[in-house]
Amino acid sequence: MQRRDKRNYYLDIAQTVAERGTCLRRNYGAIIVNNDEIVSTGYVGAPRGRKNCSDLGKCVRMELNIPRGERYEMCRSVHAEANAIISASRKEMLGASLYLVGLEASDGSIVANSCCCAMCKRMVINAGIKEVVIRDTPDDYRVVDVTEWIEDDDSLTGVFGY
Repeated sequence: MQRRDKRNYYLDIAQTVAERGTCLRRNYGAIIVNNDEIVSTGYVGAPRGRKNCSDLGKCVRMELNIPRGERYEMCRSVHAEANAIISASRKEMLGASLYLVGLEASDGSIVANSCCCAMCKRMVINAGIKEVVIRDTPDDYRVVDVTEWIEDDDSLTGVFGY
């Protein structure tokens, strides 16, 4: 039996974390790993104590037909990356890797061309995370060097992401 490579091992864990998400459109799971140790996890969901879209049975962004990557202020949820960052100390995140997997809520398939939104990119930069590993297929992934986001200021204003 062939052993799973380490990056896909961590992406598999992030994918399981995504299954806890409460979004009716897309659910993401994020884990932060430093020195081969999981520091924290996060998934998409409403702030603690508030109702999730899955509890309400509706999504305002879906009702208003807001396209992917736009008008996040209309969303009830906190993104997976943000929840993972909130749950860790900066000291634990310095030089760490963030693993990110997105799943379509409708069928559980992997979200194509996932990336952190502009706000999450800012948080990743400030957290001191060095790279983001994003799942594209069950076995394929991309590795983004966070210094690229720092050097390309325009990447923080784009409409890519969830």
